[in-house]
Amino acid sequence: MRLKAACLLLTLAGAAATLSVSAQQGHPMSGTWAGDWGPNATRRTQVTLVMNWDGKKISGLINPGPDSVPILNAALDSSKWAFHLEADAKDPDCKVLRFVADGKLDNIGSYNRTVTGTYTYGTQKGDFKIKRD
Repeated sequence: MRLKAACLLLTLAGAAATLSVSAQQGHPMSGTWAGDWGPNATRRTQVTLVMNWDGKKISGLINPGPDSVPILNAALDSSKWAFHLEADAKDPDCKVLRFVADGKLDNIGSYNRTVTGTYTYGTQKGDFKIKRD
């Protein structure tokens, strides 16, 4: 009888843990994302984004650390799964340029969803791809 009770308890605890992990995913863009961006296939820059949804808007940082760039504006249009992001970042000459990225969220049901799209950074244009870690 104790063995059955212990098995039932372990099963219930496992189910509760699974539901807890699923519930913590929250907004589709919340979490840490890693990928790259660049003007062509050979010139790529690695990027990490940490985003959070507070119930109203997406906020976060690009490349967290001493030289991080705050996200000024980010949004997800769930009717098209279209993602938009804006930030002001310094170029190599320390001139502040607007970074604007627009992409599409894919693999929505997966924890490791992706966003692919295009960006402009000053006069530079290119593509990007990020994946949630």
